[in-house]
Amino acid sequence: MDIHCIVNSNRYKNCSDWRRFGPNTMADDREVLRELWDGRLPIKFNLAADEVASMEHPEPCYLLVPRQSYFPLVADKVQRYFLKYTANSQGEEMWLEYEGQPLKWHYPIGVLFDLHASSTMLPWSLVVHFQKFPEDELLHCPGKDAVESHFMSSVKEADTLKHRGQVINGMQKKDHKQLWMGLQNDKFDQFWAINRRLMEHGEENCFKHLPFRLYQADKPCIQRLFRPITEEGEQRLLGDLVREVAPQVFNTEEDTSGSWKVVIQGVEPPMETPVQWLSEHFSYPDNFLHICLVNSR
Repeated sequence: MDIHCIVNSNRYKNCSDWRRFGPNTMADDREVLRELWDGRLPIKFNLAADEVASMEHPEPCYLLVPRQSYFPLVADKVQRYFLKYTANSQGEEMWLEYEGQPLKWHYPIGVLFDLHASSTMLPWSLVVHFQKFPEDELLHCPGKDAVESHFMSSVKEADTLKHRGQVINGMQKKDHKQLWMGLQNDKFDQFWAINRRLMEHGEENCFKHLPFRLYQADKPCIQRLFRPITEEGEQRLLGDLVREVAPQVFNTEEDTSGSWKVVIQGVEPPMETPVQWLSEHFSYPDNFLHICLVNSR
């Protein structure tokens, strides 16, 4: 089975030998974390045609953005560039759309791509809007403070699931700030100097519960309690998780090789990968494992 790893400015780096990045090579764990952190997506931003108020139509704006980040943290340049071509005198909020689907700013960029466009050609082409904000589909984002608040709330929720909140509550305010600044400024070492403490586990050698969110296009996100080990102490696998949480899609062993793909961080991990290892290495900076079920037909 081919494993695709997002690195640098490329969409995929073909890593056909999963063992290089699998749970049996713990000495290379930092390499896994670094490869995923460095994942980038080239994006082409186009101003909605019906919102152009100038005589000339603006050229697209191109950016190479981190998969781990959020659109409000990287799109300032896009907003400044397109505003002069619009009649947005009221300072209306910018929002993004892909093929008619408004994109949720509080989802990591990599999750949005994997969920809606994982089979599309690059650069990923998005439409920029300043009008007709879809109130029934998107949350308002008044600024980067809202992103920070959402991010830290997710980190705290994840730690409650993993450690009953004991790790995050034991940190100082400056540690929380360092986590946020590491993400905002795309500083791997700054972020992981703090985040490694959130990935530690006690004598049980696993988290209490697995922080995960499972997505399907046009359906609500699924989140529920899931133990990474059985009562007998055996590791639970990715296949166990998706069959339990999405039985309508993966209700038999054969279904996992059918019309659906399980995508995490742009990668299709083998179904036999332990979820504890995935949580420690493939979680996004908010400490959640974001799992996308993508119809491959």
